[in-house]
Amino acid sequence: MISLVVNGKRHELEVGADTPLLWVLRERLLLTAAKYGCGVGACGACTVLVDGAPVRACVTPVAAVEGKAILTAEGLAEDHPVVAAWVAEEVPQCGFCQPAQVLTAVSLLERIPRPDDQAINAAFAGNLCRCGTYPRIRRAVKRVAEGT
Repeated sequence: MISLVVNGKRHELEVGADTPLLWVLRERLLLTAAKYGCGVGACGACTVLVDGAPVRACVTPVAAVEGKAILTAEGLAEDHPVVAAWVAEEVPQCGFCQPAQVLTAVSLLERIPRPDDQAINAAFAGNLCRCGTYPRIRRAVKRVAEGT
């Protein structure tokens, strides 16, 4: 039995300790914002926050996050400042990678409230966007940092 706290709610699940967190989130808890992209943790589409830090759920065994706070995009309030900035800057195009991008921004802004371009680039390295919305992502992050 594995005990997980996802989006503030405790779940007791009978899954193998080595089961990837992504499959538990998507198949058992029906939280589908984190996406399967590459399966090796290289694209970032499966990113969730674990104790506030971005984690690639496709390569993270569920046992490694037992008892830690897991946040998925579904756990963000609709009026969260990052979500509002994403809408204002019209960031999403196809939307596939956007839950991971939003969570990465949340983590970055919690650690560095006013990140410069270098910090933004470092935080988003490895979070791929096939649509190339990187300039809009940067504007949205800066919008939150500036409080506008």
